[in-house]
Amino acid sequence: MSRPLKADYQRLRQLSCEALWSREVPPFDQAPAPERLKSVSVVRAVGVVFSEEGNAGQKAQARCWLRGLLHDPQEKIRRYAIAALPKLGAAEREENELLGLLDQSESDREKDHLSQALQKIGGAATLRHPDISGRTLQKARANLARARQPGRVRQNGKVCALRGLQIHLHCRTGLERILHDESQTLRRRFLHCRTEPGLVALEPLADFSLSEIYLLRCFSTLAFDLGTVKSDEEIAEVIASERTQRLLRAFTEGPPRYRLEFPARGHQRGLIRHITDRVSTLCPELLNDARHASWQINVQDGPAGVSVELSPRLRPDPRFVYRDRDVPAASHPPLAAAMARLAGKMRDETVWDPFCGSGVELIECALRGGVRGVIGTDLSAEAIAGARANFAAAMGDTIPSRFLLTDFRDTRTGPVTLIISNPPMGRRVPVPNLASLIADLFEVAGRTLTPGGRLIFANPLSVFPKSRTLHREYRQEVDLGGFSAHLEKYVRR
Repeated sequence: MSRPLKADYQRLRQLSCEALWSREVPPFDQAPAPERLKSVSVVRAVGVVFSEEGNAGQKAQARCWLRGLLHDPQEKIRRYAIAALPKLGAAEREENELLGLLDQSESDREKDHLSQALQKIGGAATLRHPDISGRTLQKARANLARARQPGRVRQNGKVCALRGLQIHLHCRTGLERILHDESQTLRRRFLHCRTEPGLVALEPLADFSLSEIYLLRCFSTLAFDLGTVKSDEEIAEVIASERTQRLLRAFTEGPPRYRLEFPARGHQRGLIRHITDRVSTLCPELLNDARHASWQINVQDGPAGVSVELSPRLRPDPRFVYRDRDVPAASHPPLAAAMARLAGKMRDETVWDPFCGSGVELIECALRGGVRGVIGTDLSAEAIAGARANFAAAMGDTIPSRFLLTDFRDTRTGPVTLIISNPPMGRRVPVPNLASLIADLFEVAGRTLTPGGRLIFANPLSVFPKSRTLHREYRQEVDLGGFSAHLEKYVRR
């Protein structure tokens, strides 16, 4: 798009559906051909604005207009209409119009635009067309499969133990020891293979389901190790292997669809297209569907070669469905679960989170059992409302809870046995004096905790308690998503 057209599009992009339709579309329709070409950006704007803001009637009106533009004598206008139609939820009628134009077109550039549009909306008619092949055929097959049977991850499906299969549990760097200890609760069914920074690897000893692995709460993502290859050319063979197919058949309802990414390399569109085309040739049942895939395949470069992993795309995470509301700087749920696990076995606990945010630390403690009551304090009314709602969603009214809009230094909690928190660190929520805040937390913990009570929190500074009543039992640097803090555990003597 030329610079004048880009500037015109940016102007049109700010208009409402009504303004576009009443003020911009009629002059475009009535203008002579040279002027229509100068204002062709209105076609793109209609596709985008109506797709985002239009109601059903407005979208239908826009689709009808765009279908008419497919027969415009100017190829550029036709190309703009071709690109805009899929944004509006185009269906069988639009698909047939595009296929009809494909039969008539003599322009390679126009045919390329038609192929891209049919990749997005093509279905049964596209599959029957004699000139459709390659990537357009793959995408149309995925579109049709999605329409007939959406497909989803089957958490309770079982697969027999595949020899040498490793399950990679990825976690925040620094939480490996806690995750390893948690994984030992499944040691009768899964063998621990190794622990590395940010990773605990297990091997199944018998038939297993995803739901068994999701009993563990301290990992961030689960991945099946499909193998390590020496070059990019071998990736397709790993994806289309019998092992991968067995995993997908066992754990998928409906057609298995995947999304391929190279997280560390950035956009690799050409390479991804090459690999997915090869996978389609080797195993047509595996559908590449970047928008609606149930599975993610990540490719990472390492010292031993190119590692290929398969992960279920579960949204929301079945372990944390209670997380209905979120707030800025809220804790990552697996980190909160790791902190709760670090607290040890719960026995008749009264738990307080001085900076409760969305309440995940309190919820993860309560889910472990042995908690008789929780207290959450925060200076944000939004956080208190969110924590109250999340706790109710997770625990109902089984455990008494108090959520208070107040400064933790002014709170009269009574004796508590566990203080657990991920305090604000000044990155997304401003903190005027972070060192003073941490020092005050130590002082409050020292006089609030019962003997034997524990303080567990993420400490962003090298600040330690002045009182000797708090004895440190654990300190580990943890990645909090781009910056580090120390996860610490203190026991009141």
